[in-house]
Amino acid sequence: MPQASPRGRYLEVSDSLRQEIKEGKITESLPSQAKLMGTHRVSRSTIERALGVLKGEGLIESVQGAGWYVAGSGDRRPLVERVTDLLRADSVGVGDRFPTEKELCELFGASRTAVRSAIAQMEGQGLIGRGATRGREVRALPIGQGDETA
Repeated sequence: MPQASPRGRYLEVSDSLRQEIKEGKITESLPSQAKLMGTHRVSRSTIERALGVLKGEGLIESVQGAGWYVAGSGDRRPLVERVTDLLRADSVGVGDRFPTEKELCELFGASRTAVRSAIAQMEGQGLIGRGATRGREVRALPIGQGDETA
């Protein structure tokens, strides 16, 4: 049976994350709690304690619905605004394929729950909807773009 660390596993995790930030391996958003749990092979409560230590030091900060960030870095706007920006790209038009939940999670480093919430808000605004196939498609472009229909 492995022996427990006398320092506390959460302190080992916070030390590891602190080192990754100092070495520039983590520059903006931290991996999701689920990913950290897998990487460090610890429980969610251990990860939460480790993040609390780093937050207390002022090294990281949490953004509601977006995750944890290195203090002073990253885009702090709500996820729905950042996802909506995808529709403002010049190459996007009505009827185009919209990225999958998985693609959005990877692109924004956000949890599936946060991505689903952003998608639901965008569907409620009529910007995206279910396409003829299984995926979603662009139904309207946000206001402020050439062919807006919203």
